[in-house]
Amino acid sequence: MVVYAGQGDARRSMALLWRTGERDEARPGPKPGLSVDVIVDAAIAVADGEGMAALSMRKVGERLGRTGMALYTYVPSKGELVDLMYDRALAELPAGDDLSGGWRAAVTTWAEHMWACFLRHPWMLQVSQARPVLGPHEFAALETLVGILRPTGLPPARLRGVVALLFDFVRGAARTVAESRQAPSETGVSDEEWWKARSALLEEVAPGFAARFPMVTWVESEDDGPGEGEPWLQHRARQTFSAGLAVLLDGVEAAAGD
Repeated sequence: MVVYAGQGDARRSMALLWRTGERDEARPGPKPGLSVDVIVDAAIAVADGEGMAALSMRKVGERLGRTGMALYTYVPSKGELVDLMYDRALAELPAGDDLSGGWRAAVTTWAEHMWACFLRHPWMLQVSQARPVLGPHEFAALETLVGILRPTGLPPARLRGVVALLFDFVRGAARTVAESRQAPSETGVSDEEWWKARSALLEEVAPGFAARFPMVTWVESEDDGPGEGEPWLQHRARQTFSAGLAVLLDGVEAAAGD
């Protein structure tokens, strides 16, 4: 399932993201108990617990003890709501660029926080990056990463490419873990059962596999294996994230030295 940002009314969505013309505080009488923030938090809880496919204004309203119609005064549609949810989740990322340990250590920390954010809210991985949300927290995440990388001395065009690569890399690695976690409930088969069944059959259906694919056999020969209770795919994705990030930063370091 892919959800595109920016499907709501452009002006209303941007105003809600940036809180321009906020009206919640100005209403006379008792506090209504609802606000944009309350609705967004409830929507995130729904998506975290049940997935993006379950998200609807009605479902969010039920969580708040209201009808779906009661939410439309604050958030006009699900389109604007998705934009607000995505940007709100990014608010969990630490702000600022602590360079006391050098830019490389700071990028690693940033990537780990981004990875953790995606895994706390796996529905974020279903929000397409083809059209950015353009909210304040999305820009803050970008501002932090650019600030961390600025000391490399890379010119803007190359630095922009590095930033995009880092976002895509972390997102892709997190997606593998998120999909692995979801697979057992979607298929009714655990990762362990799936791999055992197929690996046992591989030598049977492909005799001489090692001789036929010596490079694949070699590259798979060293693996410390997952920790206790950790599914193999999640273990491999975590390894890929750590090793891939190190190689990526080696490349940035080399480019910075040119």
